Amino acid sequence: MSTETVQNPIHRLTKEQLDELADEFQKIHDEVFNDLGEHDAKYIHSIIELHRRLGAVSRIFLMASRYPPALVLGTIGLSAAKILENMEIGHNVLHGQWDWMNDPNIHSSTWDWDTASPAAAWKHSHNYVHHTFTQIVGKDKDVGYEIMRVDPKQKWYPFYLFQPLYNIVLMCFFEWGVALHDLNFEAIRKGEKSKKQLRDELKAIGLKARRQIVKDYIAFPLLSGSRKGFKRTFWANFTANIVRNLWSHAIIFCGHFPDQAFTFTEEDVKDETRGGWYVRQLVGAANIEGSPFFHVMSGNLGYQVEHHLYPDMPSSRYAEIAPRVKEICAKYDLPYNTGPFLQQWGMVQRTIARLAFPGGKPRPKPGPWREPDKQPEREERFSREEQPVPAFP
Repeated sequence: MSTETVQNPIHRLTKEQLDELADEFQKIHDEVFNDLGEHDAKYIHSIIELHRRLGAVSRIFLMASRYPPALVLGTIGLSAAKILENMEIGHNVLHGQWDWMNDPNIHSSTWDWDTASPAAAWKHSHNYVHHTFTQIVGKDKDVGYEIMRVDPKQKWYPFYLFQPLYNIVLMCFFEWGVALHDLNFEAIRKGEKSKKQLRDELKAIGLKARRQIVKDYIAFPLLSGSRKGFKRTFWANFTANIVRNLWSHAIIFCGHFPDQAFTFTEEDVKDETRGGWYVRQLVGAANIEGSPFFHVMSGNLGYQVEHHLYPDMPSSRYAEIAPRVKEICAKYDLPYNTGPFLQQWGMVQRTIARLAFPGGKPRPKPGPWREPDKQPEREERFSREEQPVPAFP
């Protein structure tokens, strides 16, 4: 058995332990959903109201963009509004986190968001493919998004040499990359997707793209009332979209590709049990530490671990359940992947640069989670292979 297989937490637990673990994770889910009510509904309504007011005020400032302070404030406000709508509202509503309210205006079946991705396509590629086959190389299309090598298990091709460069382009125009993601280029190459399905998907992307372009680059700039005002508002909207794309790219990549996150082969998940699914979701993601404001602006995806365990749970509850998830990790000697934003982001960029070249090995993974004041001596608690020492892949 390979070292990597020994390190894989799924193989550390017996069937009985996996069944017990599944029951404990399910208990957290059930208790939270039994407790959902008016307080939670007020939260999402207040966030949506904040987004709309911030967006409206920012647009008003941009109408007066001939004054530099108004231009700056409008651009900053619009950037924040787009981030809030994309991360804490759109992503989470489309996950069905607020479907329990039975509000037709805040429901995964009716919501459309301020981004280039058609909602139906995104729900398929993200809610189904990614959250079902999380971190399974060859099955989870989010592992490298079909254009990047972010794990040594991925076969190397010469075009990966350029991934540090086109990753910069992807950062800036991330919403457009995500919009094309569900096309599944591998399925197109293999002829697994019919021409009619491809035409329908391209049509949906085209309609959504036209709506976004008209809104941000024609309609709102025209409201500025002059040629100079049009140009200023045009570039303010462009800047706000770039800022939103950079932020969402960073948060998503930090939640999936830092050193601590495990990836899996199809053999690893053969005959996977419910407990095994929970373990895969747990260790295949990584959290980002930050303030309450940071977590709201990241869509609470700073709690990526909790999100993968409970993608349908309102994101506002992730901070509340995180200590209980850590307790389960400690009980079953499982890692709880977390780290500061800059640390996680730096790991991701280093991996993208290294794996642009052939070869590479998985980085050492963290050992079982222990509260900081309960950490045993490393030499006594972990083997040398389990210690999270830095090393190039």
